[in-house]
Amino acid sequence: MSKRSWIIVALVAILGLAVGAALFWRAGGPASGVVASSGQADVGGPFELVNQDGQPVDESVLKGKWSVVFFGFTYCPDICPSTLQAVAVAEEQLGPRADELQTVFISVDPERDTPEQLKTYLSLDAFPDDVMGLTGTPEQVAQAAKAYHAYYRKNGEGPDYSVDHSTAAYLMDPQGRFNRVLAYGLPPEEMARLIREAMQQG
Repeated sequence: MSKRSWIIVALVAILGLAVGAALFWRAGGPASGVVASSGQADVGGPFELVNQDGQPVDESVLKGKWSVVFFGFTYCPDICPSTLQAVAVAEEQLGPRADELQTVFISVDPERDTPEQLKTYLSLDAFPDDVMGLTGTPEQVAQAAKAYHAYYRKNGEGPDYSVDHSTAAYLMDPQGRFNRVLAYGLPPEEMARLIREAMQQG
């Protein structure tokens, strides 16, 4: 193969990797059942939102505990409630170490997800006891989603519209740094194992 041919092959390979990475983040992380390797990455960063009690918060709420950060919305019919339920079960399986974990649910539907709506939704018994709901202006939500490479888009018109969004959750360490992706569809047992592994390594 000529030198020029090798260069062309190399360029095509690099382009393929770039496209694959973009699709990975647009889809919300790895496919169901596959978890990205732990390690630091450009995920997370500054945000300014309000919690379900209407109090202003920023990225400092992630400090001091391990955090499962998930982007969704309260009118979500399947992905959001099933993910929150899985985290709740995984938390139970952590035993005493569950006290070191919190769940942070960031709404991608600021139009409908007021603090009051978040508080009502997240009070369901099937969800984690310590879940924190965050919302804000459309601009604030967009900034938070950008920091986490989370994809979302309004789908439809009228009061019954939906929101397409990333399905993966992010495990952040007690310093607020990204540790790993928790893929959608992970069994609670596997999720608990991965969180426990991260805690032991951290």
